[in-house]
Amino acid sequence: MILEKIEQIKEELEKIKISKKEDVENLRLKYISKKGEINKLFADFKKVSPDKKKVVGKAINDLKTFTVNKFDELSKHFEDKGSDEIKNDLTRPGEPLTLGTRHPLAIVRNEIIEIFSRLGFSVNEGPEIEDDWHVFSALNFPPEHPARDMQDTFFIERDPDILLRTHTSSVQTRVMENNAPPIRSIFPGRVFRNEAISARAHCIFHQIEGLYVDKNVSFADLKQTLLYFSQELFGKDTKIRLRPSYFPFTEPSAEMDVSCTICGGTGCPICKGTGWLEILGCGMVDPNVFKSCKIDSKEYTGFAFGMGVERIAMLKYGITDIRKFYENDTRFLNQFQSAW
Repeated sequence: MILEKIEQIKEELEKIKISKKEDVENLRLKYISKKGEINKLFADFKKVSPDKKKVVGKAINDLKTFTVNKFDELSKHFEDKGSDEIKNDLTRPGEPLTLGTRHPLAIVRNEIIEIFSRLGFSVNEGPEIEDDWHVFSALNFPPEHPARDMQDTFFIERDPDILLRTHTSSVQTRVMENNAPPIRSIFPGRVFRNEAISARAHCIFHQIEGLYVDKNVSFADLKQTLLYFSQELFGKDTKIRLRPSYFPFTEPSAEMDVSCTICGGTGCPICKGTGWLEILGCGMVDPNVFKSCKIDSKEYTGFAFGMGVERIAMLKYGITDIRKFYENDTRFLNQFQSAW
């Protein structure tokens, strides 16, 4: 009797036709669930006489294996079919893409540009491979002048008049040569100096310089412009101070410090206990520079300033090693999120 039941179930399974995924689940419930036909056969197996147990037991196990394989085969068929339907469904949303992050130098560069654009400064760029005139001579660096030694220059070997620019002031020269005042512009770009690479220096870095030329431009205008910039970049409570300095292309010249962004001016290891951090150089454009660019220094005055983007980024983010900007370590770069 039980062997006939086993054969009947096997014939049912062989003839079964399934057209939808729900039928697969019904098959499982009817035959291999806890209350299914296979478990009922195992319950009836207890009543089988000892001389038939070996034959009946093997038949039940074979039927269970056949049923489980049938269920797995049908399940896989409908899973694959469902995958095809999903792939062909053009209304489904696409796979999410992992967004990258901007480089911290790009974030700071764009933020600086945006601040000065609110003051009416346009953006100009120039060549990285320059000539001596635009990098030095037009900016009041006479031949053999000791100020040239302040910047270790990469010269092109086959032509000592061609070099990699050491500062973006060369773009100021080009702008003044080709544009009549008023001029209000900033000059972002990469510069090169033959320096040993360390935690605080690199042979490649980025600068942003600015120039404002017009009638009656004063040192007070320079100070107010830089105060606005500093407070927009570092916060409204930021203070600045200007210390006398020397640059061949400005007179008077000054170094500008901001109150320490770490301690707020109270003194810490970052600012060496002074409460101040140096961020840029500035000054009034020297009349000799105007003369080189054919601008009448009796009619026009102007100011210029220049800052290192790496220096600003290090202060802004508390980074102590400039080399991290160039190592392309994604663990470092992924920390920087910005709308810029």
